[in-house]
Amino acid sequence: MAELIKMPKMSDTMQHGIISCWLKKVGDKIVPGDILAEVETDKATMELESYEEGILLHIGAEEKSVVAINEIIAIIGEEGEDITHLYSTSKPSKADVVPAPMSVQPILASPDPITLHAKSPLKNSDIPLHITHTATEKSQHTTVCSGRFYASPLAKKLAKEKGYDLKQIVGSGPHGRIVKEDVLRATFVQSSSTSSLENGQPLYIDLPISTMRQTVAKVLTKSKSTIPHFYLTISIRMDELIELRTKLNLYAPTKISINDWITKAVALSLSSHPEINSAWLEDKIRSYNQAHIGVAMAIEGGLVVPTIQFADKKSLLAISKEIKILHEKAKKKKLTPQDCSDSTFTISNLGMLGVESFTAIINPPAACILAVGAVQKIPIVQDQQIVPAHMMQVTLSCDHRVVDGAVGGEFLSTLKGFLEEPLRLLM
Repeated sequence: MAELIKMPKMSDTMQHGIISCWLKKVGDKIVPGDILAEVETDKATMELESYEEGILLHIGAEEKSVVAINEIIAIIGEEGEDITHLYSTSKPSKADVVPAPMSVQPILASPDPITLHAKSPLKNSDIPLHITHTATEKSQHTTVCSGRFYASPLAKKLAKEKGYDLKQIVGSGPHGRIVKEDVLRATFVQSSSTSSLENGQPLYIDLPISTMRQTVAKVLTKSKSTIPHFYLTISIRMDELIELRTKLNLYAPTKISINDWITKAVALSLSSHPEINSAWLEDKIRSYNQAHIGVAMAIEGGLVVPTIQFADKKSLLAISKEIKILHEKAKKKKLTPQDCSDSTFTISNLGMLGVESFTAIINPPAACILAVGAVQKIPIVQDQQIVPAHMMQVTLSCDHRVVDGAVGGEFLSTLKGFLEEPLRLLM
């Protein structure tokens, strides 16, 4: 009996998903555990796993389409099973249904515009150029997914020289294989599209807004608009920590970063200042007994905040290893909702990019977020003398509904003490 595959709710805030790509095609045999597709949610790109066994009889949602929660996206059943009554009630798409033997497929010849993105030599950004292929050409195109696509070696070489993204070129070869002529056709269109340029530069570039970016925009706009932020900045001397870190990294199985030390110091500081480790819940203030530290990470297309659970109970080395694992998952867009949930405090570190200081927007419902700047070697006054020192500025953004200035200042003082006497973090 055929089973309906519906769009699952993959995160607590998810309202819909976008089918990034299908990893299976109609007619494929499916067993439990097979990955059917990659789905972009508001937090990450995740794999859609099958719990059914049978033949993939129908795909009900095209790639890049927006699908609401519980909407039918596929049907799995027995080979030859009649499922017309099932998929006709779902939203039909251009996705194929397993054809009956000897069936005749209609051939369409209406033009279907495809957009190719070429690299600008001046801004290294995408210049939208338009290519027209027939619908029959498009139907031959093999789906691109996570870098998996078919292209001849010559086509790859030529596209690389031209700065073209092969994922944006429709292949006309067997099974959608991209061949030399497809790339040359794109080259010809580029040479005839100079009217859209001014002094060699594009007039403008329109970029699509991903679900992740839409969520970031919505959450942070609401945070900045509704939460009464105030900011406290303190300078921390990092000489002892840098010296101790250098010695430990000679023996540590994994290199411990300054951000790992900061995460541990924040977690321990929160234990002494529960008012900072709190959340505004409209009708009450919730004070947490554990420190779940969200670590903001920039990835392609947006920002994610995976969480180090119970950071106050973990060793410095354990925190370091966990952050590295989460960072790799974030780069590959493999974070799960569990990886990004339940943070009680957030750290945003731009110091590795050379940013000296900045203010961050609170990540609700948490009451505070810490913005970390770069460690700089600068002259300071010590014992009436000017001496060089490694200094770092951090800025605490506070929700004034929960935290008062004195409370925020006391937290920063405790944090400063831990980082300036780093041996305490190893006890």
